[in-house]
Amino acid sequence: MSGPILELRQATKKYAGVAAIEEVDFALNQAEIHALVGENGAGKSTLTKVMAGVVTLTSGQMFIAGREVAPRTPLEARHLGIAMVFQENSLVPTMTVAQNLFLGQEKFYNRQRGIYIAAQQFLQSLNFDVVPTALVGMLGAAKKQMVEIARAVLHNAKIIIFDEPTATLTPEEKKYFFDLVFELKRRGVSVIFISHALEEALQISDRITVLRDGRHVVTDDTRNFDRARIVQAMVGRDLSQTLYGSRKQTARRSGRRVLSVQNLRMGPMVKNTSLSIFAGQITGVFGLVGAGRTETFKVVAGVLKRDMFHGGEVLLHGRRARYRVPAPAIRDGIAYVTEDRKVEGFFETMSIARNIYLGWLARLGRRRMLVSRRETETIGEAWIKTLGVRAIGKDVKVVELSGGNQQKVVIAKSLVQEPDLIIFDEPTRGVDVGAIAEIHQLINRLAEEGKAVVVISSYLPEIMALSDRVLVARQGKIVEEFSALEATEEKIMYAAIH
Repeated sequence: MSGPILELRQATKKYAGVAAIEEVDFALNQAEIHALVGENGAGKSTLTKVMAGVVTLTSGQMFIAGREVAPRTPLEARHLGIAMVFQENSLVPTMTVAQNLFLGQEKFYNRQRGIYIAAQQFLQSLNFDVVPTALVGMLGAAKKQMVEIARAVLHNAKIIIFDEPTATLTPEEKKYFFDLVFELKRRGVSVIFISHALEEALQISDRITVLRDGRHVVTDDTRNFDRARIVQAMVGRDLSQTLYGSRKQTARRSGRRVLSVQNLRMGPMVKNTSLSIFAGQITGVFGLVGAGRTETFKVVAGVLKRDMFHGGEVLLHGRRARYRVPAPAIRDGIAYVTEDRKVEGFFETMSIARNIYLGWLARLGRRRMLVSRRETETIGEAWIKTLGVRAIGKDVKVVELSGGNQQKVVIAKSLVQEPDLIIFDEPTRGVDVGAIAEIHQLINRLAEEGKAVVVISSYLPEIMALSDRVLVARQGKIVEEFSALEATEEKIMYAAIH
């Protein structure tokens, strides 16, 4: 076929008169892997949602194989051969994995056992270790992402859009995913790949398009790009040397012991683990998916409950603490910034200011029953300015923000509680290079102010750049501890695997 399989010409989408994308030209060739990169708010998600039928253009044209189309729903886009794996999963949590896979493709008569067998065979063909009979709501973020990817492939789409598909995957799972993408290309499928991990874009794509502030900046063959050129095009300045920085040459000295966890147990995920967290220090926690990192600190923050008997002990400022819900942990000065911002981080139909204000009210508990509109606006505006949340206004619904700005709202909602212990779980997942630097500066500033900071991350350069000490989790317990001066990526990864 001559010409692009998908093309957008002068594509413009406005919300309340403000352009999310403006006069963008984009072309996707057949059997091409095309990376789409840019800062949060650059217009990547809006552009791809136009292709996927989630939003409609204010002006401009869209063509499939030379024929003008205007999909108004994801179903219409699917009929045109377009499928999208969203950054925030769109699965039905109360249905099983197999039911989600075949949702929309049901026959008049469905034999449940046949669906589960077909799903099992299909998932195994993709090397995805997911149980087809499991409820999606019980899966972790990585497993949910695998189901999303599998569903897009199962629909036999000719164009598949992946929005941050590897954010929750382990290195081994990423390898399987990249092999899958190359196999799709071999079959003639065209792939649009959105990722903030620029190394991945450089590794697997044929061409790269960069957006900035809703406009097209450059499109070129991947061989003509390097990391520095991409970053320069994305932000208009060179951040390549400061994004993660080099290995730390000094480490902050530990202050008082804020948290002590001893022999903690929680079901099959946390197995007799012990650790300490100190004031004025950033403690990095690394481990592969399933290592129990998140579950350990969810127990500390009262999101999950430890075992009733022989569940171990949590000491906060030397006092025993046992939280069954997050509210008392918040009042005692513990803030947990979740890795799953859509499900656990905010109320998506509320405004930015109201989300932040609710975080402030959580610290007061029953001492404050009345809500002040003026107070809501004052607190909201202050934190929007402090964290640099990019939005049309404070009354914009959080669901309308880009992923990185949503993350800033989640962080503001926790920091407004003035905690002593802040737990960041994957703080820069799905965040652009500019916002990564801002969030890292904020985390360092909190430690300098004497806060006890925990950073849980599956990205080693982030752990190396931020941590004063590193804890490594494996199979439900902390197995190794390194200071920033002795830690290397090789040592950390060896401890996480062996």
